[in-house]
Amino acid sequence: MRANRIAYLGIFTALAMILGYIESLFPFLGGIPGVKIGIANSISLSVLYLMGYQAAFLTAVIRIVLTGILFGNVASVLYSLGGALLSLTVMILVKKTDIFSIVGTSIAGGISHNIAQLLIAMLLVENLSVLYYLPVLLISGAMAGVVVGVVSQEVVKRIPAKILDESGINSLEESCK
Repeated sequence: MRANRIAYLGIFTALAMILGYIESLFPFLGGIPGVKIGIANSISLSVLYLMGYQAAFLTAVIRIVLTGILFGNVASVLYSLGGALLSLTVMILVKKTDIFSIVGTSIAGGISHNIAQLLIAMLLVENLSVLYYLPVLLISGAMAGVVVGVVSQEVVKRIPAKILDESGINSLEESCK
């Protein structure tokens, strides 16, 4: 792995951790328990489009583990990892179709993230009644997906191609497709 690529991964991971921490200071979005925009996920989505799927997975997993160690607990790591792994997998598949924009990809990721977290909740509490929360999570996942997608679209658009070309990131991203 090239030094430039490692440096960019470190910068993106640190930025995602900072955004996640800032968002954790606000307990609920719209007064609905458990609903957040997940703005740190905009970094994972941006990395997916800029550096490829391997870098996106690496950035997300490192962010979740480090944030969990520093600020969270085992349950928060489980929920976050489950959501991130499913949503990134779905976003990779959606991106490969070349049908949807980055915002559409993000909406699919937001919805799948919430579905994964709901499945984890069902396993942990051993009760199907959490499924009553599914409509709220589907709607909030789509809405968060729009916000995260728009932010990611701007990030991807504003990072100069020259920086990516000089660092070798563009050529590495092509090899990961």
